[in-house]
Amino acid sequence: MAEDPARRSAVMRAVKSRNTSPEIAVRTMLRGFAPHYRLHRKDVPGNPDIAYVGRKRAIFVHGCFWHGHDCARGARQPKTNADYWRAKIARNRARDIAHQERLAALGWRALVVWECELKDRATLEAKLRDFLSE
Repeated sequence: MAEDPARRSAVMRAVKSRNTSPEIAVRTMLRGFAPHYRLHRKDVPGNPDIAYVGRKRAIFVHGCFWHGHDCARGARQPKTNADYWRAKIARNRARDIAHQERLAALGWRALVVWECELKDRATLEAKLRDFLSE
């Protein structure tokens, strides 16, 4: 059964772009071994979720659906308004690539943490430690 447009619109408006559960989980993990990060720096290309300005490291915590990850959740296609969602996710992916390229041109290293990676916290912590120790 399809939802009425007003209800769907209210649900989509409620989706946060900052301080999401996956982002908070990553920050909690980082606090244990690499505190002193900055959040949502507007002076860094792409406005990364987590930034280590002195180290020139940026961490983006991406939702699998919103950024078109190739996992089961990210590969899900909406049944209603499918053309709109395909185009939106394609724009998100293109924007993500442009931000990564701009950061690299400025000498920054960037890491994308996918929402699905939080299922295996030990592996994710090792990935974060490696990224920050480079």
